[in-house]
Amino acid sequence: MKPATAAKKLGVYLPATPASFQEGVVSRAELNELQANPPEWLRELRLNGPHPRPVVAAKLGVSIAGLARGGVTEALTTEQIEALKQERPEWLEKERATQAEVRKEAARLKNAKKEKADQEGAAERR
Repeated sequence: MKPATAAKKLGVYLPATPASFQEGVVSRAELNELQANPPEWLRELRLNGPHPRPVVAAKLGVSIAGLARGGVTEALTTEQIEALKQERPEWLEKERATQAEVRKEAARLKNAKKEKADQEGAAERR
């Protein structure tokens, strides 16, 4: 697979990986080995970053679109993410609230769907 795909699967920012990783092709076996026994560079990237936007969004509790609305368009280090959490800028608080509402609505819809399926199942058993 392409290095970009492998980096995505590993949850790391491709430009921060070693040149040998960026320039090569990663087999499924190599990917599995990297996941099972991460080398030092991979452990360091996962711990300190820079992190790709999906990881940054997850660590901040917002969506990727929320990051963009907040002006965050590039990879951030763990230190930068922690600083944002401490500063609690207005955009971050707003996006966290939005994300909480999205999760709440998704849970409500999931429960409604489950209840409907349970009702239909009970009707079929009669």
